[in-house]
Amino acid sequence: MARDLEEVYTLLGYRFADPALLEQALTHPSCSGVPNYQRLEFIGDRVLGAIIAQRLYRDYPAFNEGDLAIRFNELVRKETLSRILVRLGLDRFVRLSTGEEDNGGREKPAILADCCEAVIGAMFMDSGFASAHAFVEKHWQDLVAGVALKDKDAKTLLQEWAQGRGMAAPSYREIAREGPAHEPEFTVGVSVGRKHQATGKGPSKRAAEQLAARSLLDKLNGTE
Repeated sequence: MARDLEEVYTLLGYRFADPALLEQALTHPSCSGVPNYQRLEFIGDRVLGAIIAQRLYRDYPAFNEGDLAIRFNELVRKETLSRILVRLGLDRFVRLSTGEEDNGGREKPAILADCCEAVIGAMFMDSGFASAHAFVEKHWQDLVAGVALKDKDAKTLLQEWAQGRGMAAPSYREIAREGPAHEPEFTVGVSVGRKHQATGKGPSKRAAEQLAARSLLDKLNGTE
């Protein structure tokens, strides 16, 4: 890994004061005997969430909480994170065991997404919030703009998918409502026919329905 650090620094646009953090962020748990990315992923998930939430709040003052939640989840989902890691070219530097490599681990969105979060967490631990913030602002810039420009939401797209196959319209049902009255969290299920089902959680029924529809679309498109 040491000989690759300079290239990784160039791809990231950031030089680590503690290179061990970067090595850890790019190491899968299948590599025994060395620190892996799981703890840094835990940190990076929270840091990324705070940055994206702040950006959406700042850029889209007309959006209500449900609108923000839908777009937030779009920007932090594993497919988005894995695409960013590949776009940066960092997937080549992920350290995997031989078994995980042979099982196609380098192409698994979940592993690449975990590494992406871990890299953000490593930056945060290396030099603080500012460096992680600058990285996210740069590499999520087009994505933040893109989520506001979508002309069809997930529920509309799912309905069109069903109609295009001669199936009944998607059916939504509230599964659970948790939390205090002023800050509830809804769990909603969606189904198309008997085989296609998914769930979503959100701060309103509308948001939860959108997230459930998005989850089912992901399954139907083979991305989960």
